[in-house]
Amino acid sequence: MTHVIHRNLRTEVPTAVAGDGPYIIDREGKRYLDASGGAAVSCLGHSDREVTAAISAQLERIPYAHTGFFSTEPADELAEFLASKAPANLGNCFFVSGGSEAIESALKIARQYFVERGDNDRHHIIARRQSYHGNTLAALAAGGNMWRRQQYLPLLIETHHVSPCYEYRGRRADESAGAYGTRVADELETKIEELGPSSVMAFIAEPVVGATLGAVPAVPGYFKRIREICDRHGVLLILDEVMCGMGRCGTRFAFEQEGIVPDIVCIAKGLGAGYQPIGAMLVDDRIVEAIREGTGFFQHGYTYIGHASACAGALAVQKVIEKRDLLKRVNSLGGELKSRLEARFGNHPFVGDIRGRGLFIGIELVEDRMRKEPFDPALAVNGKIKAAAMQQGLMCYPMGGTIDGKRGDHIVIAPPYIIEEPHIDEIVEKLSTAFDRALPAAA
Repeated sequence: MTHVIHRNLRTEVPTAVAGDGPYIIDREGKRYLDASGGAAVSCLGHSDREVTAAISAQLERIPYAHTGFFSTEPADELAEFLASKAPANLGNCFFVSGGSEAIESALKIARQYFVERGDNDRHHIIARRQSYHGNTLAALAAGGNMWRRQQYLPLLIETHHVSPCYEYRGRRADESAGAYGTRVADELETKIEELGPSSVMAFIAEPVVGATLGAVPAVPGYFKRIREICDRHGVLLILDEVMCGMGRCGTRFAFEQEGIVPDIVCIAKGLGAGYQPIGAMLVDDRIVEAIREGTGFFQHGYTYIGHASACAGALAVQKVIEKRDLLKRVNSLGGELKSRLEARFGNHPFVGDIRGRGLFIGIELVEDRMRKEPFDPALAVNGKIKAAAMQQGLMCYPMGGTIDGKRGDHIVIAPPYIIEEPHIDEIVEKLSTAFDRALPAAA
């Protein structure tokens, strides 16, 4: 019996008691290779001594000081570090406790920006179907996953959604990747014109869609078209890199690979690698200047913004990534992992698509490869694979409702940046066993 409200109130989960690099060890001594980084969080594994030492040292100095009274050295230093790595106009950092708070902050500062300019009519938010932007109410409203939204609909603000750039299911046989990208990007312009350009505040999207689609990157050129449309209509572009950013896709910011710069980017999971709860938004100079020259006060905040020990931990994480040149490893090992997964599962009768970037790879599961027909949702195929993998001592990130919030299954593989080639062997072998045990029963 537990007094903890777990995510699933009908099942028991193991108790984690220790970490060893990319492994989690439970109370019984069983080791689990964390091939998903939890939820693409633990990019340095679970026992990096440089990071824990930095947090411990900060705790000895001062763990927390309310930002209404003080700044702290770790917050200033982390902001300086991120600003030095971001495009020049994105050097303004606001630190929160996680991804949902970062998205809430981005939506609020976007609204305040227009209010400060006297552009009070701009309030509409446009996002994409099958997106996920967090579980606080505004973030959930922006997200386009119907299953997550359904029971909370009466509490959610009105938002608007266009198609995702989901090549596996959205691209027609008679169109090129470029033509497909232009077609779905142009849905944004149609929606802006429908709502009235002077009423649209922001478009928000994940450069590589994480939890709800399963590591789906856009086709080349899509985000350049999106940037052009936003610029043409004075709409802010907010990129959600909570899951796909901070090196997960092989560059510090995922948007670097799209050849664009957003007005606001939100980061979290890989920022602190799970060592302390932290997230952030990086904001364009002109947005900050409009507020500074207007009321001078960002009308938003949380108790733990700029938390000293969280910032110290995140700064240590980022310095370790840079010192050990781990982004280069993300690209090389990510390529090796994807190749190995394609070699083992590319012709698997129940695997429809293998996609992703860097160490962020999705595997979409189907009942019929030729027709791309999904499994019956009642079979809960993704959950069965998770359970079978856990039995093997392997963690993968499962999700259902890939197609429309109800139908479709996928898993995400997002291991720590510190893995070695033997870990790739272990991931492929244990996942293969999990597929063998879970999928025949599902079919």
